[in-house]
Amino acid sequence: MALPKWLLLVIIPLFYSVALACSNGGCKLLDECSSDGDCESGLHCFSCPRGFSGSRCIRSTITDQFKLINNSLPFNKYAFLTTHNAFAIDGEPSHTGIPRVTVDNQEDSITQQLNNGVRGLMLDTYDFDGDVWLCHSFGGQCHDLTAFEPAIDTLKEIEAFLSANPSEIVTLILEDYVGPNGLTKVFKDSGLMKYWFPVTSMPKNGQDWPLVSDMVAKNQRLLVFTSIKSKEESEGIAYQWNYMVENQYGDGGRNAGSCPNRAESSPLNDKSKTLVLVNYFRSTPIKQITCGDNAGGLIDMLSTCYTAAGNRWANFIAVDYYKRNEGGGAFQAVDTLNGKLLCGCDDVHACASGSTSQACTAQKTQQKVSVKA
Repeated sequence: MALPKWLLLVIIPLFYSVALACSNGGCKLLDECSSDGDCESGLHCFSCPRGFSGSRCIRSTITDQFKLINNSLPFNKYAFLTTHNAFAIDGEPSHTGIPRVTVDNQEDSITQQLNNGVRGLMLDTYDFDGDVWLCHSFGGQCHDLTAFEPAIDTLKEIEAFLSANPSEIVTLILEDYVGPNGLTKVFKDSGLMKYWFPVTSMPKNGQDWPLVSDMVAKNQRLLVFTSIKSKEESEGIAYQWNYMVENQYGDGGRNAGSCPNRAESSPLNDKSKTLVLVNYFRSTPIKQITCGDNAGGLIDMLSTCYTAAGNRWANFIAVDYYKRNEGGGAFQAVDTLNGKLLCGCDDVHACASGSTSQACTAQKTQQKVSVKA
């Protein structure tokens, strides 16, 4: 029996719209999706009820500014995605035999973080169980309930990544509770010393850092900073606050319009320290709402901290659950920073097209005029 014409008019457009729905790697940013395989390269399928309905394709990797533009500028002229408590991974099995009772801050392994473009790792190092461990502390000590894994396991993952990616640079920022020579031993045992960037090559008086291309050519591709001042002289591990300024971490660093410095750091506008780190994460991580945190508020904070740092854009952005976002998230924030640093534009992709600060300003002005009209 032939279908009524009115029913065909309903069915055919419906079939056509289903046929046009994206899938098999064809879905673009913020398209609806049902699995990661639906999304094009650099995206994954994710649900963020605070930002959109259903599941959509969102950013999952950084834009490689070195491949997009070049690596011929000083290290401090680029920005890098950084994971806060990179070791505190959801689902990490217990390495002590005792179930862990503490918070997590990330969801991907260290290797996955690095493969997705993370280039700064914040690690908390402790003396524990006769070794160096990565751990949350309770009362200033590592315990079975808060220990994640021996540091050497993570360091070996970093070594494997650097070995497989000979043009990449990784920065480690250590909250350090390890006794004398403990870190030196574990770095030697992990095989990372061959990539070590020497303290003697780090600028202390506001000069630019060496060119990234030179760091790669010399294979000095691992920067390590410690929170213990004496280790710079005794072990050759750079004391973070001699080279970097940092805003307040936790809830104190998320107040709109304010960017105070961390207590251990010099004021953000101390230009004798060439690197700038912006923290943007809660004191107590809440996974379900982090996709909203890694959004507009993060971009706004970068602008606030730019002013506080004496008109300097951040080199590192530290976040929790780095892949959780409403579309671009921390990845877009890094694109914004690299755009500002490399050509004065709001996105690093504009730099690749040859745009300049003046061109970006003219474009913004034209957009404002169009909106008013």
